[in-house]
Amino acid sequence: MDQSPERPVVLLATCAWFRDGEPGHEALDAALADRGLAARWVVWDDESVDWTAADLIAVRSTWDYDTRVGEFLEWAAGLGPRVLNGAEVFRWNTDKRYLLDLQDAGLPVVPTMSADTPDDVRRLAARHPVAVVKPRVAAGGRGLDVVSDAAGWEPREDGRGPWIVQPLMESIHHDGETSVFVLGGHAVSQVDKLPSATDIRVHEMYGGSSRPVPLDAEAAQLATEAVATVVDVLGGELAYARVDMMRHRGRLVVSEVELTEPGLYLDVLSANAEPFADAVAARVRRRD
Repeated sequence: MDQSPERPVVLLATCAWFRDGEPGHEALDAALADRGLAARWVVWDDESVDWTAADLIAVRSTWDYDTRVGEFLEWAAGLGPRVLNGAEVFRWNTDKRYLLDLQDAGLPVVPTMSADTPDDVRRLAARHPVAVVKPRVAAGGRGLDVVSDAAGWEPREDGRGPWIVQPLMESIHHDGETSVFVLGGHAVSQVDKLPSATDIRVHEMYGGSSRPVPLDAEAAQLATEAVATVVDVLGGELAYARVDMMRHRGRLVVSEVELTEPGLYLDVLSANAEPFADAVAARVRRRD
């Protein structure tokens, strides 16, 4: 790839599981090249990478960070202002306790409580007929438990604490989960996701499926409101976000606001590459 000085260098951070880039990355590669950017995928913990050579760094498919989040956050902090969204946003967003901050700010969120110990989990899970327990730091649905017997719950081997405890959203079984992509400050697209009949996780590795759908006005409004709430809480601006939501008591509520390494679902919605590339190019121009 031509990386002459005339072309700004953009490094796209990934992990060893996806060395070539996130699924469908070819669309993003082409979109960045069309904007005159020399972009390449590099593994975030590869010590041979010269991060100082980048004009801009976009964290993309670093989906192995959760087992060594301290190392990941230290790495991100060392990148300085060249990294999109930034290390402080990542520090806040990689701990699912951020949902309590959004809840306290008045955003409609899946009801969430934080649990520091297994006894806390059992006590809080007992408040719901069926509870969902997740490690506060986790990616890819790892460590999630559906708990109907709160008193008998024990941590899973991959379910390290602390945790969050939520009621099971029954709508996940028939409505699934909706993801709205907010890129460059605008809600631009939507993917709807369904779990399999035997799981509540919508990830393909657990049998889930995803499909692009027209952007729904209610979902777009909630996604935009969620990003605005994060900006109010943290300050600054966000180059990209994916807002996941489910139905609770007849209305959409936020289940996650992914600001660190959200998949763009380029393998089912390649058009997401264009607004993401626009957001990257705009920040390269601003730095120049």
